[in-house]
Amino acid sequence: MSLVGNLLQGASLVFQPFALTLIVAGVLIGMTMGSLPGMTATMTVAVLVSFTFGMEPAEGMMLLLGIYGGALYAGSIPAILIRTPGTPSAAATVFDGFPLAERGFAGRAIAVATVASFVGGVVSVVLLTLLAPQIASVAIQFGSAEFFALAVFGLTIIASVSGDSLVKGLISGLIGMLLATVGLDPVLAYPRFSFGFEPLVSGIQFIAVMIGLFGIGEGLLRYQRGIGSEEVSQELTNVIPDREDLTAIRNVTIGSSVAGAFIGAIPGAGGDIASFVTYNEAKRWLGDAKSSFGDGDIRGVAAAESGNNASTGGALIPTLTLGIPGDSVTAILIGALMVHGIRPGPGLFQDEPALVYAIFVGFFTVYVVILVLGLVGARYWARLIDFPAKYLWPAILVLSLIGALALRGNLLDMWVALGAGVLGYVMRIEDYPLAPMVLGLILGPIAEVNLRRSLKLSGGSLDIFYSEPLTLVILILAVVSLLFPFVQAWRQRSVESTG
Repeated sequence: MSLVGNLLQGASLVFQPFALTLIVAGVLIGMTMGSLPGMTATMTVAVLVSFTFGMEPAEGMMLLLGIYGGALYAGSIPAILIRTPGTPSAAATVFDGFPLAERGFAGRAIAVATVASFVGGVVSVVLLTLLAPQIASVAIQFGSAEFFALAVFGLTIIASVSGDSLVKGLISGLIGMLLATVGLDPVLAYPRFSFGFEPLVSGIQFIAVMIGLFGIGEGLLRYQRGIGSEEVSQELTNVIPDREDLTAIRNVTIGSSVAGAFIGAIPGAGGDIASFVTYNEAKRWLGDAKSSFGDGDIRGVAAAESGNNASTGGALIPTLTLGIPGDSVTAILIGALMVHGIRPGPGLFQDEPALVYAIFVGFFTVYVVILVLGLVGARYWARLIDFPAKYLWPAILVLSLIGALALRGNLLDMWVALGAGVLGYVMRIEDYPLAPMVLGLILGPIAEVNLRRSLKLSGGSLDIFYSEPLTLVILILAVVSLLFPFVQAWRQRSVESTG
């Protein structure tokens, strides 16, 4: 079927009253949570994913995509108003957004952030629609050796998302890989690490771990640090951008959107990396930006927000085509599809084309809804910052436990979520990054299964991993990806020593 035919088929699933209602509801929930400092998109999706288990896959994805896009956009509101990003990916928006608010232009900054978020999201969805089918058509020809190399490449991204400590990132990734080994051996069907406890034979539920890590763990951390709320005193004006501002941000928004989409397509990168990279690159592109960026330049807000929101469509490219999560949210989306017996990967485009193109059309619709609600309701979203957090976090903790129990109606999943929550809390306290653990949980089993299949096909010979050019290229890229952080750190030390 042609691209237009597939899109029409996807649109037939999206433009149904219930699906459209779920999109609007998802955006409203996402914008509400994103407007509250500390309420990340990952946490919100993880806590609410259980509500999709009884829905059709396309309907459930509409709700989750609405939450995803809405939360990432709304993180800019507290970043601009109170210098506290609602989500980590809105951190770069603080640089120019808050100075604008200090000068009384908060409404103007939010208007620019809304338009830039819309453009970033739409550009990324267009690129997703055009590129993902092509990548999937190539990936469908992958064998076990290629998938092993791809999983290894994904795991090497751990080095890039480990923050200040590579060792802590590697430990986090290994914990994720270890948890993924619990259950039946994928080749021999022999129980592993079940310790004679029969419920563990079916393995540890990935969604339960994610709910615990990002829902319960974040809640415990908030209680430990003290729960409070910020007050917004400024009244918003000029929340509809004028032609002058739109002209000023046009080029930087489009350029940052394209760059953000490609950065988001790198497994593990996410919106926080995309926003900082596009902000810095925009500062370099624009000749006069070095003196104005950081002092209330609307182009800085546009660069950060378009890159941030463009990362969403980019993150879906490896998620849908290869089954490798682009960020933490798309990792949860993989789990949500797996609950319905659907495995993301190259076969998804052949087995579930209507679902795939419904995701494309639905995500485009999400950003249209964000534009409308963002401009019309900016004053209301700003008031949410005043909401007492002491009432919100207990509800999140309860929803997390209920969501984990709803997975299979098994108390073990609730205990797993609780245990993962305590683990996530300890890791956050000790500055261990959570993203590597997510990558380990998802990619560890893919690497193991395909390594063993490859060796079985080759009779134990390692030739299978370098005899095919594609496999060899992917493994070389994995080595480069692994070494890059070390080279970068060495260059930085060299610069500091000579300076």
